[in-house]
Amino acid sequence: MDEGTDVTDGIRKGLAGVVVDTTAISRVDPTTSSLLYRGYPVQELAARCSFEQVAWLLWHGELPTAEELAALEARERAGRALHPQVREVVDRCPTTAHPMDVLRTAISCAGALDPDAADDSPRAELAKAERLLAAVPGMVAYDQRRRRGLDVVEPRDDLDHARNFLWTTFGEEPTDVAAEAFRVSMVLYAEHSFNASTFTARVVTSTLADLHSAVVAAVGALKGPLHGGANEAVVRMLDEVGTADAAEAWLDGALADGRKIMGFGHRVYKDGDSRVPTMEASLDRLVAEHDATGTAELYARLAAAMDARKGIKPNLDYPSGPAYRLLGFDTEAFTPLFVASRVVGWTAHVMEQRAANSLIRPLSAYDGPAERHLPGA
Repeated sequence: MDEGTDVTDGIRKGLAGVVVDTTAISRVDPTTSSLLYRGYPVQELAARCSFEQVAWLLWHGELPTAEELAALEARERAGRALHPQVREVVDRCPTTAHPMDVLRTAISCAGALDPDAADDSPRAELAKAERLLAAVPGMVAYDQRRRRGLDVVEPRDDLDHARNFLWTTFGEEPTDVAAEAFRVSMVLYAEHSFNASTFTARVVTSTLADLHSAVVAAVGALKGPLHGGANEAVVRMLDEVGTADAAEAWLDGALADGRKIMGFGHRVYKDGDSRVPTMEASLDRLVAEHDATGTAELYARLAAAMDARKGIKPNLDYPSGPAYRLLGFDTEAFTPLFVASRVVGWTAHVMEQRAANSLIRPLSAYDGPAERHLPGA
């Protein structure tokens, strides 16, 4: 179909159901609704693997050997401290700006400073991906602390990725329950095939733009409340509901008003998001540690009401939002936490796209005015 035609047959709004390329990185098994990273069910990875192991798997296709893991951990720990110019850029952003805007700017600055910025060889792309794995948590932690008027907490090289993230954010070592819940969330959020932000990263890469440009674009896509911003919206929704006893009446009113109920439903999962039970188990442990029974009751009551009225089940954003609040993160920081995890999936897709590239340039069906001319032409 020529782009200038007015043919509209076959248009799939939102590219729903359109297969645009192949990928070996992840898929959802339609028979089990299970998300697979390189063939491994994500719930198994969340139960048994560190985030560093999962990052290696997504980048390389196989889990690391002990030697490969040790080497990656050493590089990641050596790269955690923020470059002074990145801190300066963050400090220049107003605290009224959304943390996703600050993070987007910080990543762009890191790209400008990266020694391999102009090198798109596989070696350089992997090195840049590893540096982002190490640096993004520091960007998120630094921004939250400055918003609270707190001094920076320097990273520690004796802590794993998840524990160090919590340490640099809060300035104290996390409990085992907190560290485990956070690690699980990071693994579950790391990758999800051709979602909106990942596809954005692949589109940018297809133009032969650099890796950091693709990641910055993906951050912009993730910010939206129909994508990564949903975990923030879940907590605001729960705050609006207030208590478990108000859940049914609130939901009935919201549905009558045609409101979207955040944290429910998913375009890919038709029988429920397979990641939810794993995250719910971590949320339950956090609830017990914090004696947050009110949170648990509201969570359960609203989910049950939504299932009864619409037959729609929660997606990963529904349990992760309350979990991040119990961990102590500001609500506006939830989507940046998503970035810190998904950056490994994005960069895996950037490298896969570049390895067998074709410019992504779809057509459109024109439905504007017919050809016309200026008066007197």
